[in-house]
Amino acid sequence: MFSSDNKKSKQDTTMETSTQQNIIAQGTKIVGDIASQGPFRIDGTVEGNIKTSGKVVVGKSGFIKGTLQGENADFEGKFSGKLILSGTLSLKGTAHIEGEVHVSKLAVEPGATFNATCSMKGTVKALSNEAVKTQPAQPTTQRPERQA
Repeated sequence: MFSSDNKKSKQDTTMETSTQQNIIAQGTKIVGDIASQGPFRIDGTVEGNIKTSGKVVVGKSGFIKGTLQGENADFEGKFSGKLILSGTLSLKGTAHIEGEVHVSKLAVEPGATFNATCSMKGTVKALSNEAVKTQPAQPTTQRPERQA
């Protein structure tokens, strides 16, 4: 009688917490690895690895030093390390990114600092370099000089 109700409430709680946002407030410092299914808002400092399937938002006072693996991220704060996203990285004007970045899409506002090696993956569009390479060079025509 009580066990079946207890199981239902545990399942509901698990479902509920996975969709709620995790917040690391300003003034908070976490050293270590974090794994979550839900989204993150970071206004404090994280030193370590973060792995989430949710969106990560780093506020102006937020700082991540380490590795971030996720889907999408919006940065207003600072990041130093390796950033691996399957979706979009959005950098606001106050963002400061250093390190190694692997993303599908990148959006950078004016004023943002982006000092990183960047690898963009996702849908690869074929470049028309083959057509340029196979065409012979066009001879340039020279005008005869006018004699006075």
